[in-house]
Amino acid sequence: MQVDDVDRRLLRLLQNDAGLSMADLARQAGMSAGPCARRVEKLERAGVIRGRQVMVNHRALGLAVEVFLRVTLDKTAGNAFDAFINAARKIPEVTAIQTLLGRVDIRMDVRARDLAHYQQIYRDEILELPHIADVESLMLISEIKNTGALPL
Repeated sequence: MQVDDVDRRLLRLLQNDAGLSMADLARQAGMSAGPCARRVEKLERAGVIRGRQVMVNHRALGLAVEVFLRVTLDKTAGNAFDAFINAARKIPEVTAIQTLLGRVDIRMDVRARDLAHYQQIYRDEILELPHIADVESLMLISEIKNTGALPL
């Protein structure tokens, strides 16, 4: 699908506020509601817009600790990736799992209430995951920029 300047303008506005009504989106984009709605629907059908979500402040919910794990797997087992990923998905505090190409195989994000809670998750759940050869933990100290918005 070709994305033109009008589509990019709509995408920028929606990235900034996914909760905009169609009327507000059209007004801010400088167009009428009908064509605006058709363009948004076309972007959704084409998979450019995959959905809209609410961004929850994890700290406001008492999850003050964020740790990024870099995991290297013991790949001598043929099903190491699948077994690890299937087990890691079951840990509620693991909020992201990504497979990588390079020295590190998996990157995971873990959210916890405090350090004691993280230690319990690490000891009782992370280290019990199958096929781990090495784990490196990186604790978030401060977040300078975190946006899912694309530079459109």
